[in-house]
Amino acid sequence: MYHNQLTKRNEDYSKWYNEIIMRSGLAEHSGVRGFMIIKPYGFSIWEKIKKILDKMFKKTGHENVYFPLLIPKSSFSKQKEHISNFSKGCAVVTHYKLKKDKYKKELSVDPTSKLQEELIIRPTSESIIWKTYKKWIHSYRDLPLLFNQWGNAIRWEMRTRLFLRTSEFLWQEGHTAHSNKKEAIEETKKILDIYTKFSEKFMAIPVIQGIKPYMDKFSGSEKTFCIEALMQDGKSLQIGTSHFLGQNFSKAFDVKFTNEKGIEEYVWSTSWGVSTRLIGGLIMLHSDDNGLIIPPMISPIQIVIIPIYKTKQELNHIHEIAENIKKNLENKKISVKYDKREIFTPGWKFHEYEMKGIPIRISIGPNEMKKNKVEIFRRDTSEKVWISYNEIIPFSKNLLEKIQKNIYQKALNRTKKLTIISDCYDDFKKIIKEKGGFILAHWDGTHHTVKKIQEETDATIRCIPIDHKKEIGKCIYSGNPSFRRVIFAKSY
Repeated sequence: MYHNQLTKRNEDYSKWYNEIIMRSGLAEHSGVRGFMIIKPYGFSIWEKIKKILDKMFKKTGHENVYFPLLIPKSSFSKQKEHISNFSKGCAVVTHYKLKKDKYKKELSVDPTSKLQEELIIRPTSESIIWKTYKKWIHSYRDLPLLFNQWGNAIRWEMRTRLFLRTSEFLWQEGHTAHSNKKEAIEETKKILDIYTKFSEKFMAIPVIQGIKPYMDKFSGSEKTFCIEALMQDGKSLQIGTSHFLGQNFSKAFDVKFTNEKGIEEYVWSTSWGVSTRLIGGLIMLHSDDNGLIIPPMISPIQIVIIPIYKTKQELNHIHEIAENIKKNLENKKISVKYDKREIFTPGWKFHEYEMKGIPIRISIGPNEMKKNKVEIFRRDTSEKVWISYNEIIPFSKNLLEKIQKNIYQKALNRTKKLTIISDCYDDFKKIIKEKGGFILAHWDGTHHTVKKIQEETDATIRCIPIDHKKEIGKCIYSGNPSFRRVIFAKSY
């Protein structure tokens, strides 16, 4: 299957994206619409993401917990704004047993097994967590609670796309509780900075930090912070969000604590998360017409070694060299795979690992052995060099760093090129239609304006950039007064 050409990005971006996922062995559709099977290679990338982020969370004092997948409907219904948004995509468990029809020999729901209270399969865990926090929090001595959960969630999506929008997804969701507003806001921003550092340093994804406009904030929050990234087709992808919840959930669940003065107060809180959507962003931002390009710092396999031989004697000699190279590279904390499978040709393997986006490929054949050298191929630029045995370790280590920087810089240059200031609505519409990108434009602050722009262009406000100063101007659509620019873009 790896020898079929991919659809070109500029011909059909969506088809190209789906083909890369299938052919590189990341994931596939399951038997239920909107649900996916994450295959070993795709899951190994998620494990790498999880390992790095988990370390970053724990370094800042967070601990992992696990809460149930099923939430009593009465608990879920307590925060009104929260339920109004998430109720549209909830999956509900109503019975606990099936029975077999003795005549039709088919399974059906056993009506005698109806639950006394229906259970919601979590779309997010605020409600079950805050019901529990009521038992855990009594005094200022119990705070802060800095908890994170790795798990899954279900939000019944009508239009799905592998990794980007699936009815079930894997994610982490942080839920913290604090004794004061200042500390909770600092926590929200701290997590946003962690997500930013992770995205840019490890995923090589340049992002813009921002605040969601009031109509797009997380249901039940006071303010939603986000990071947005620009894909190769000029559309924006929300990479992660961090929410300042204020006292909304503590009031809904009556979670109070006694402060140092002996006065009862409602708890302040945050929640935050990233999901397997990160893998979708990784694919769309870096890949090319030959397949995936995985940044070395997130790649489960950083180097693959492939033997080229005609005889068993040549293969045995290559084995000895390759195993030694593998051992020395692994001693330097570099992840290496030596593919010595004899059922596939070297050419087939070249194509497979190029499709999988492995950063470096080392080839060893009779010609290389005669010169005591190996061929090194870098996936991001398709360049080849020949390196002597004693130079492999320092050269490979340095090359991995170069590849990481190059992948990030290429994405950053593209983002800068497609970030445009606009004060003319006709130009705005032309840019959105022809090339997309981040458009910095004035907005009058009304939902009506956003709705009309979306109807006419499909663009929405992605965020209000944190690092942009206030600037007096006129709304690009209505001409009404505006005090700062926001980012408009089409999005996933």
